[in-house]
Amino acid sequence: MDPKRLQAEADLARLSVHLPKDTLSSSLATSSRYFLDDRETHYMARNISHWLSDDESQPATTAATPSTLPSLKFPDRAAARNSHRHSKRNSQVRTSIILGTLPYDAVRPPGPNPATESKEKLQLLSGSGSGSDSGNIANQASGTREDGQEYATGLKLTLIITALCFSVFLMALDNSIIATAIPRITDEFHSLNDVGWYGSAYMLTGSSFQLLFGKFYTFWSIKVVFLSVIGLFEVGSLVCAIAPSSVVLIVGRAVAGIGSAGIFAGALTILAYTVPLEKRPLYSGLIGSMWGISSVAGPLLGGVFTDRLTWRWCFYINLPIGFVSVIVIFFCFPDPQRTKEPRTWKDMFWQLDPLGTATFMPAIICLLLALHWGGSQYAWDNARVTSLLMLSAFLVLIFLYVQYKMQDNATVPPRIMKKRTVWSSTIFEFFIGACFLLAMYFLPIWFQAIKGASAVTSGTMNIPMLLSVVLFTVGSGIVVTSWGYYTPFIIAAAVLMPIGYGLMSTLNVDSGPAAWIGFQIIAGAGVGIGMQQPLTAVQVVLDIADVPTGTAMIIFAQSLGGALFVTAGNTVFSNRLTAFLAEYAPKVDAQVVFAAGATGIRSVIAPESLAGVVHAFNSALSNCFLVSTATASAAIVGAVMVEWKSVKGKNIEMAAA
Repeated sequence: MDPKRLQAEADLARLSVHLPKDTLSSSLATSSRYFLDDRETHYMARNISHWLSDDESQPATTAATPSTLPSLKFPDRAAARNSHRHSKRNSQVRTSIILGTLPYDAVRPPGPNPATESKEKLQLLSGSGSGSDSGNIANQASGTREDGQEYATGLKLTLIITALCFSVFLMALDNSIIATAIPRITDEFHSLNDVGWYGSAYMLTGSSFQLLFGKFYTFWSIKVVFLSVIGLFEVGSLVCAIAPSSVVLIVGRAVAGIGSAGIFAGALTILAYTVPLEKRPLYSGLIGSMWGISSVAGPLLGGVFTDRLTWRWCFYINLPIGFVSVIVIFFCFPDPQRTKEPRTWKDMFWQLDPLGTATFMPAIICLLLALHWGGSQYAWDNARVTSLLMLSAFLVLIFLYVQYKMQDNATVPPRIMKKRTVWSSTIFEFFIGACFLLAMYFLPIWFQAIKGASAVTSGTMNIPMLLSVVLFTVGSGIVVTSWGYYTPFIIAAAVLMPIGYGLMSTLNVDSGPAAWIGFQIIAGAGVGIGMQQPLTAVQVVLDIADVPTGTAMIIFAQSLGGALFVTAGNTVFSNRLTAFLAEYAPKVDAQVVFAAGATGIRSVIAPESLAGVVHAFNSALSNCFLVSTATASAAIVGAVMVEWKSVKGKNIEMAAA
């Protein structure tokens, strides 16, 4: 029997002498919605209704209850009425209790008074504990979490936010820093055939484990899980740094990918226990901006380390920064008390949804492998590719069935996914990840092929986009923190992104800095104001116990959208480049162009054919930007369905997981 439910019943019974009927009814509705299931709520409501009834002949103690519930002994109704009439002060006291301006102990009726009762009663009366979009106004004056811990302030808050930013920065940096180091790695290991796996190993494990870590953060110690994933990421980085062969490097990348799967979700979960919800958009914007910063810094740092030190420093750099994050979180972040932690190994096993995990991970791996191989190593109609796609689809169907059957023990509980804001935010984030990562992948190629920039220079020419993303991410976080509403920014993002990427599709050989800088800023502004808002939205509509799962879903959708459409964009680019080369440079062998790459065409193509090849590159890349435009436009489907709620309109003193 749930002790919280029994506590709620006892509190309502004892407090009934001090509360008018309408307040008691409201408190019952709020508390029973959180603590009881439908059947238990029915019987509890019947007990309460007998006391509220105008029928004096019906004693409250005779109300029927199921065998699983104790009978409630409510105070005599007449005595309660006399108590309400006794003085005007009682009315003022009741109002003070409801508003949270007077502690319950000040008017506590005779009887036991455990040290923890008064706070729980006060939260019960104010609607605390319901968590899920109840619309109650939060009482944040005390700055205290539901588990009794104070929210971080001052130096402690600064250190925690800095550590979280460092962690996300490292995780995102590993996506991009290796790009400029790959040529040196292949030279050292003589492993040209393994090039694709250096990035794919990290992506495959990272995507596969994201939802599983949502379960870890829901049921286990947040601090322990977060420190563990950073430790796993650090171990993987160390393996990469000292790798004696290409195979060991790939294994290290896979291990680091597993760790990376839990870092971003963990950072946002820790943030949920570090600052009140109404202040959270600002800090989530700061943490989210690390994606943009790392995208700029990654190729530049990779080039510097490779040229002046060794490519191994691309991974050594993770060790000291990750160590700082571990120390700060260990000493500064108080781990929330988890009242629903599994107590046996059997509980732990089943709460991780082993059937769902056993189908979801292979489904994602098969899908990403098919996308990685299709159109590059193998034709799309090759048996390997088609078999992987069919197996992935079959496993996804099994996964969905398992989720339906497992309900609250599912990796993605249906009750969470059914919430309008959750599924609409997931759709929006899927498409924003698709359009942003697709453009980030092909825009440097445009600079290299069309403007003749080097790999490092193309990274610096991409700064307007990334700087715009960072500034608008932080700026929108500040505005949402002040104003409260995030939905307008999601809708505005869905409008700005198609405009920006549509303009980028018009870039040509003669486009000057004003065009390619301005178009990047518009697209970056759309991404910046929209990318972090779904993470805020799911925190508003979910209990804090469900925030890790909701956050993991949003992050997974973003990653999956990027992975799918970068692959789709690559297919579009390859096919269209071949077609445009035949049209604009018919004398040039397409295989020679593909082998030379964007930076090498000027050294292998004859001068008389170069203009046609450049024009073919530009036309093919314009098609890729049109794919970004299409996915950005599709984001409006999710954007318009996100509910209009305010971070200031929800009680953040939610029940601890």
